[in-house]
Amino acid sequence: MPHVPLTDRDRAILDFEAAWHRDAPAKEEAIRAELALAPARYYQLLVRLIDTAEAQQYDPLLVGRLRRLRDVTVRSRSAG
Repeated sequence: MPHVPLTDRDRAILDFEAAWHRDAPAKEEAIRAELALAPARYYQLLVRLIDTAEAQQYDPLLVGRLRRLRDVTVRSRSAG
């Protein structure tokens, strides 16, 4: 798979996710206001992004954390 550089939108999504506090309310409204994306589209893009080497290079701690969270969710769904 060829490496494609991160776009400004890709970096904005990663930066938003890195800065977002888990306990902060209204994440969906902030996604719409700050990124001009529907929340469903935001999460689709985020899931794809965290599987790229470019995102891993850009923010390895965030990408590692999000991959671990995804893996836990997948395992719990398949076990339940």
